[in-house]
Amino acid sequence: MPVESRSSAANAAHFHSQADDVFGRIASRYDLLSDLFSFGIHRLWKRRVATLIAREPWTDLLDAAAGTGDVVLRVIRQQRLQQHQKIIVSDVSPQMLAIAQRRANGNPALEFRVLDAHAMHGIADASLDMYSISLGLKICDRKRIYSEALRVLRPGGRLVALEASNIAWSWLHRAYLAYMSVCMPVIGWIATGGDASAYRYPLRGIQDFPAAEALAAELEAVGFEDVAFERLTLGIVAIHLARKPG
Repeated sequence: MPVESRSSAANAAHFHSQADDVFGRIASRYDLLSDLFSFGIHRLWKRRVATLIAREPWTDLLDAAAGTGDVVLRVIRQQRLQQHQKIIVSDVSPQMLAIAQRRANGNPALEFRVLDAHAMHGIADASLDMYSISLGLKICDRKRIYSEALRVLRPGGRLVALEASNIAWSWLHRAYLAYMSVCMPVIGWIATGGDASAYRYPLRGIQDFPAAEALAAELEAVGFEDVAFERLTLGIVAIHLARKPG
């Protein structure tokens, strides 16, 4: 597959779940890999996402590409959910979702559904107040994700997205990418017993993902309003906030 330019790549990692069930294969080791790849800092990033979600008034939240459920579990720890509040925890990988469900320990506020974030069949139009996705955009077709988020959000509904970003100092960002290009394959190879997919897609997604300003412009271009972003850890990642008009 030809490599698209940084600015035009719809799927930065060139990943397609139908072609490679990598997340099914590494589900039991996914949390370990996340800790190793980020030295555990991903936990702080997800805590911040959960804090932002908990601050918003919402009744129905969908967490797309939820993986093993880190974000929603942090939300319910930070926010005492009211009886009317519901969270749909979704992922394309049944194996990842099964781990999230076990970790949730039967919480009645959570509904677990195997869904492809590109086309969430069964989620009605304008049925959600909040839509969150964390570290999933790099392996998705972003335009399709934005379109689905706009479809399922009610007018005025909020999007929260945590994703790879750019360190403001270009020399430091280049050094970080160079470091990750060496470190990630070694860690991934050892931790997965040689499953190259475990690091190939995340690494490519980081290398070819748009800067925070460019991602904000993409959200505005598809119709979101009040778009803002917050860089974390010097800009290794950023949290993007946006609102559906209404």
